[in-house]
Amino acid sequence: MTTDTGEPALTVDELAARAGVTVRTVRFYSARGLLPPPVIGPRRVGHYSQEHLARLALIEELQRQGMTLAAIERHLTQLPPDLSARDLAIHRAVVASWAPDATEEVTREELERRAGRPLGDADLERLAAMSVIEGTGDPVRLDPGLLKLGLELLDVPIADESLLAARTVLLEHARAAARELSGLFRDAVGEQESVAAVKSLSAHMQPLVVQALLTAFQRSLKDELREWLKES
Repeated sequence: MTTDTGEPALTVDELAARAGVTVRTVRFYSARGLLPPPVIGPRRVGHYSQEHLARLALIEELQRQGMTLAAIERHLTQLPPDLSARDLAIHRAVVASWAPDATEEVTREELERRAGRPLGDADLERLAAMSVIEGTGDPVRLDPGLLKLGLELLDVPIADESLLAARTVLLEHARAAARELSGLFRDAVGEQESVAAVKSLSAHMQPLVVQALLTAFQRSLKDELREWLKES
């Protein structure tokens, strides 16, 4: 069975395995209304889409940020109801961007389970080059926040050299923007303010800045592609 977009539908067991949670957790979130109901297929089997998987990942991220289930419910009700899996992934990236850096050690078997696909040596090397994992042995250090993006990039028809060059460009511009924004924040706070005041400003501004950067980049990239296609 497939979804409306042609992607393979997931059973509750497959959804839980891909998300790294238990089936009981999926059913609990569904009962609380945090996940939309599945599509009921033949033999009354529920089928879940990539949107379910992305929403589940967002819920887990919000919980890692320390939000209660009641707060998560309120947060989700404020989101547009028709967000795609990609939109939800971007929203989760914004949420995760102000979380403390965290990596975890996982076996190759666990990495493949979370990825929902087998990973060859070439895949591991590419993920390592993108800093999704550290090392290519067994186990590896995994950055969970980068896993979904890294998996999507594995299927992009572009040479590794071009992909890594693009990553370098993004990092250089991101660091330059971060330096300039940090300078603006320092000027706004003033030299006499306490460390607590600086941390408070950062906590309030960081998610807003990340969202603004994502939105500006998406729109700028669309404009550039539109101009490129016009010229070709």
